[in-house]
Amino acid sequence: METTSFIHPSSIVDEEVSLGEGCKIWHFSHILSGSVIGSHCSFGQNCVVGPNIKMGNHCKVQNNVSIYEGVECEDDVFLGPSVVFTNVLNPRAFINRRGEFQKTLLKKGCSIGANATIVCGVSIGRYALVGAGSVVIKDVADFALVVGNPARQIGWVDKGGVRLVFDSLGFAKDSFDDTRYRLCGDVLEVICVGGCQ
Repeated sequence: METTSFIHPSSIVDEEVSLGEGCKIWHFSHILSGSVIGSHCSFGQNCVVGPNIKMGNHCKVQNNVSIYEGVECEDDVFLGPSVVFTNVLNPRAFINRRGEFQKTLLKKGCSIGANATIVCGVSIGRYALVGAGSVVIKDVADFALVVGNPARQIGWVDKGGVRLVFDSLGFAKDSFDDTRYRLCGDVLEVICVGGCQ
């Protein structure tokens, strides 16, 4: 475990944890064994992570989030306060289903709003935005904006989380880095990354 990370005295990081440099773990949190946490990640108060969780670099986890085995976060993932994950589709208190955990993948740059529920077995696309309180039961496309219960797509967002507005030819520009997009029917294409020269 790197000594450059901040771990509040009320928190516990198990010995069998790989914790990248520059991480911050705030009050009353617990990182369980087997978890691999990238660099410069932040965990708010009362977070439970693991066991055996893999998180990329620069992830931000707000207060009261439990990330269960089966969830994987790529780089730059944001989890709002009290986001809920599941890892079994049909839980029963009297049946041990640890061997049936479903994988949930949160891809680079996606954001999950406060109090959203992510049902296991789905993939949240790159830079997608899940609105607060939504219940996600199926895969979310890259750059998609989804809201509601069950979550449904209502538009597209850019890397900065701003809703994309398309011109009459179906083109839009990213507010964050001038990346260009084209909407072809129900498919969003990234046609020029970081702005065109």
